[in-house]
Amino acid sequence: MLATLLADHGWLEKLASTQPRAAEIFSKSREQQQKAGYFHTLREICQQPATWIKTAEQMASSSAELLAWVKGIHALVFTGSGSSEFAGDCVLPAVKRELGITCEVIGGGTLLTYGTEALPPGRPALVASIARSGDSPESVGAVSRLMEERGNLRHLVLTCNREGRLADVYREDDGVHVITLDDATNDRSLVMTSSFTNLVLAARSLGLMSSPAEYVSTCNQLSSIAAELIKTHVGSLAAVGRAGFRRAVYLGSGSRLGAARESALKMLEMTAGSVATLCDSYLGFRHGPMSFTHRDTLIVCFLSSDPLLRAYESDLLQELNDKELGLMKVIVGEDVPRELARRNDLIIECPRLTAVGDHNSAVIHVVAGQLLAFFRCLEEGLRPDSPSETGVINRVVQSFKLHVPANGDGKTSLGNGRKID
Repeated sequence: MLATLLADHGWLEKLASTQPRAAEIFSKSREQQQKAGYFHTLREICQQPATWIKTAEQMASSSAELLAWVKGIHALVFTGSGSSEFAGDCVLPAVKRELGITCEVIGGGTLLTYGTEALPPGRPALVASIARSGDSPESVGAVSRLMEERGNLRHLVLTCNREGRLADVYREDDGVHVITLDDATNDRSLVMTSSFTNLVLAARSLGLMSSPAEYVSTCNQLSSIAAELIKTHVGSLAAVGRAGFRRAVYLGSGSRLGAARESALKMLEMTAGSVATLCDSYLGFRHGPMSFTHRDTLIVCFLSSDPLLRAYESDLLQELNDKELGLMKVIVGEDVPRELARRNDLIIECPRLTAVGDHNSAVIHVVAGQLLAFFRCLEEGLRPDSPSETGVINRVVQSFKLHVPANGDGKTSLGNGRKID
């Protein structure tokens, strides 16, 4: 995708004239990008529109076997840790509506520590584990504990890493169905970008298993919108990255709240904590979190296309304007009312976003969040491929001791932990 964008000389010339910093970043050779430490992250962000199409085709081709796998379930749980958990947040509203059963997102750490006690009561239930690498301790540990406790559960693994422990350990298990996405989605960068959005779209297919053609069509539309966003707005997002903010707030409703959580994490990770972040719903933001907004705060607003939600969101943005809160706003949506923007604010118009629907738009908002974090990382003098210079965080969470209930009495044995390497 990056090569395709760079081949569009008209776009690059326009970018160079309006935003030299962004043009400089994109036009460097592979060797120069690797030396500067952003080759993988830049490529993985820009390849998303192309990889989404491939993921859609793969999941659509698996629809029949997935239908058989979920037949008769009364509850569905999406699980993962960090970004992988937020991927579940991005698809939960749509899948819950379409399947008409109990659906929840439960963090991998919660399942690891509470086991089947944390699950909703409906049985049989499907636990869908979402993971880029499948090598983090809680990924395997959570599934292992649930399988040991049984409880009439089926398991689905969605991962980007065929060699990961989550895929390898359970590939031949009759109680687990493993789907590994194309290797291109297995990001080499420390942060999840392409892997995140592809896992979101893979999980999204669970609500459209009976309508694979509709699912593929939606993903193709999203691919087109994302490609246009990158081509049209990368320069302006690069400019925001240079704005000098030290805090960032991300606001979203429904599936876009999941996008806000992921985008806030991306900014935090890629600036190694130099930019403090917060995410919330528009209505929730009034209840205390608004005090986080200082003069040095960037406010990123993911707008809904639903008229009712848009009305509440617009009221909150007008309140921010009236109180003159924050350094500037970035507003992402379609047909964004110009009166919601102040002089220094940026509007990211995404044509056709309304057509794909609120339940499918989260990945588009996430792409905007990724680009903001990428450019802010560079302005911080960090390397996007490995921004944590002191090694505080790693691409895969380091091994830690896993504690198991003792003697089946439900009490945690702190002395009999086991370590998964």
